[in-house]
Amino acid sequence: MRYRLIFVTTLICSIFSNGQSVNDLYQIIDKVNANRIKSDVQTLVNFGTRHTLSDTVSNSRGIGAARRWIKSEFETISDQCNQCLEVFFQKDLVKKGVNSRITADVYVVNVVAIQRGTTHPNRYIIMSGDIDSRVSDPNDFTSESPGANDNASGMAGTLEAARVLSQYEFKNSIVYVGLSGEEQGLFGGQGLAAYAKKNNWDIIGVLNNDMIGNIKGVDGVIDNRSFRIFSEPVPPTETEKQRSARRFYGGEVDGISRQLARYVNKTVKTYMPEMSPMMVYRLDRFGRGGHHRPFCDAGFAGIRIMETHENYTQQHQDLRTQNGIQYGDTFEHVDFEYAKKLTAVNAINLASLGWAPPVPEEVGIGGIVEPSAKLKWSAVPGAAYYKVYWRDTTSPTWDHSKIVTNTSVTLEGIVIDNYYFGVAAVSQEGFESQVVFPNKILR
Repeated sequence: MRYRLIFVTTLICSIFSNGQSVNDLYQIIDKVNANRIKSDVQTLVNFGTRHTLSDTVSNSRGIGAARRWIKSEFETISDQCNQCLEVFFQKDLVKKGVNSRITADVYVVNVVAIQRGTTHPNRYIIMSGDIDSRVSDPNDFTSESPGANDNASGMAGTLEAARVLSQYEFKNSIVYVGLSGEEQGLFGGQGLAAYAKKNNWDIIGVLNNDMIGNIKGVDGVIDNRSFRIFSEPVPPTETEKQRSARRFYGGEVDGISRQLARYVNKTVKTYMPEMSPMMVYRLDRFGRGGHHRPFCDAGFAGIRIMETHENYTQQHQDLRTQNGIQYGDTFEHVDFEYAKKLTAVNAINLASLGWAPPVPEEVGIGGIVEPSAKLKWSAVPGAAYYKVYWRDTTSPTWDHSKIVTNTSVTLEGIVIDNYYFGVAAVSQEGFESQVVFPNKILR
């Protein structure tokens, strides 16, 4: 009865506190507009090619025109929300010969728009799409390369998320970014990750959107309800001590990126039950890469959100017809209602994390050779209560939970050896942080 009372009280507070409630997430879903996404994809396609080494002077063709248009769109959005976005170019010079795809010195220029948080302005949740495109030859920077799905769809989704979420205020900062240089070696992500490190950004997580508009796979399967979430198991920056401890305490699939993937999975199943997220336990597709990787390399949480069924005749292809097959990443292959759905997936997770308190920095666990597991964690400013989660060691999701109003709990009858555990902080309005896997042993 006590915990039921806590839940009801929290639900009432969520309705009347600060004008925010979890019901706002349903409104955000409804506000995402497929026609605006369609218009943005068409505009990006009309630049002819957006290859990283393409024309930067023309106002109608090449990556220079594309990034200036994206910046102007962010500025228009900012004008409509009382200058709520800080819009700027972030760039780095990449020298010729750093790899075989950089055939000349080139500035890799990202377009960044920051919606500053009211409580934690230096905590950032990032949504990214890629600006650049390519054809069969990765060094061909002059041929027509519409890149409608790869990745005008992700860039258009990022712009649309900014339009919708700029109508709200958040406790944490949200960053909407168009990244360049992806096809030439993930240089845009590397540049922004380094910028974030230099400026001491506290990154909550990165939602990288790369191809969110195709519903018909090369195998003929048509599916507009499922999508994939790629995440790596543990950060590559973990220490040898952390790796050694994992042999004894577990956590092989409980790194920060995997927790972010679980967060997205849970949010979607709660607020968009018609969608079927597929968590893929891999950094990215087999042998391939995306722009969340540089952030993961830097120790940040990062995931890739994308369509389930790819069509390889439309990726990285010269425009041509061969053996009756039309090759090329062209406008007519993008399903804009589907792109709308995946944009909404991003938007509700950006909002939920934007309104959520920080995670508990320290989570201790004990109960060795005892009948009950014990957890104790650091207090989180802004947390109204906490949720202690546990799951079978073979389960991909957090399946059991308990609301706790202080910073410790004994789970009676729950043996530590049989489960994995974690703790999340929850705001008065009901918005949760990511789950934190125990990082300390209680003695």
